[in-house]
Amino acid sequence: MSALQAEPAAAPAARIILFDFDGVLVRGDSFSLFLRERARRQPWRIALLPLLLPLVPAGMHRKGRHLLLRLAVGVMLLGMGEARYRALAESHARVRALRRGCFIRDAVSALRRHLLRGDRVLIVTGCEEHLARALLDAVGLDGIELVASRLRKGAFGMMSEVHNVGGEKLRQLALRGVRPPWACAYSDAGADLPMLASAESAVLVNPDAALRARMQAHLGERYAEADWG
Repeated sequence: MSALQAEPAAAPAARIILFDFDGVLVRGDSFSLFLRERARRQPWRIALLPLLLPLVPAGMHRKGRHLLLRLAVGVMLLGMGEARYRALAESHARVRALRRGCFIRDAVSALRRHLLRGDRVLIVTGCEEHLARALLDAVGLDGIELVASRLRKGAFGMMSEVHNVGGEKLRQLALRGVRPPWACAYSDAGADLPMLASAESAVLVNPDAALRARMQAHLGERYAEADWG
């Protein structure tokens, strides 16, 4: 190459697009639905839940609610090893994905359009990762990047390790080398304000009037909406 010949220009980096999962791509709270099925099949787990109340701080402030959630997950998964949990999560996901209306078609179409444009799409969710992955596999999104909550094996069964909500989403993204700003983020939840506030375009999915007003106040001109049925 001649010394005067210009180096080829580097390809522009792919735009980062973030999607929440529950309420955006799928209807309902996926992990809660899975736990409800466990409780329905094994009602004795529900009987253990009142025993947790003395362990929760008075007033049920945010940390108290978080602790109660972790304890409740532990009860629902008591005695369950990792292999058993994965098998149950995958079985539940296959059945649920077959139900009409499980996935929100408009959202899946929007996600696929981003992929076709060459965007880097990540699903960033509070749902547990194996359950979310199994649901995505069922709809043909098996190759999509996923940043999700995680469980770990405890002394008495599976228990919460990372609850990927709120500001934790940014921390988990950073661990994967994904740092703000990103081009676009889609969510239906006020708890995702940290993720939305770091986006050039922040898209609220099917917001009610109260959420719309609150998020418009925080996001200003970056605020946008998607009406996905």
